[in-house]
Amino acid sequence: MIQLKVITPLGLYRELSVESIHVKTVEGERTILPNHIPLVAMLTISKMVIKSSNQEESYAIVNGMIHFKENQAIILTDSIEEKSEIDIERAMRAKDRAQQRLDAKQDNIDIKRAEVALSRALNRIHVYGNV
Repeated sequence: MIQLKVITPLGLYRELSVESIHVKTVEGERTILPNHIPLVAMLTISKMVIKSSNQEESYAIVNGMIHFKENQAIILTDSIEEKSEIDIERAMRAKDRAQQRLDAKQDNIDIKRAEVALSRALNRIHVYGNV
């Protein structure tokens, strides 16, 4: 088993014992199993899936990093939401606002910020499932 700690700027989010961790790093997707080689990797806005007791839990994760060594994993992330914590109406509104900003193509719009907002909203919608 892997001892997983997930930490956000607000403090410890979860501490779990898991069978596997599936994350998306800047280099691609990775599944970490017990006795994996040591790893430090940067995470992207993506879906994280952990497996424990033959059950999978999905999370919307926003950037960060994972450190894995000797079956201890620490994930530092800007933000994380379990599927059940996602407010799908809010995510849909955020997606629409970000898309409108991008479509407006106005000089006073921060394009990068709008793209990140859109990516975060789409990730939440993806983790939540069919809408």
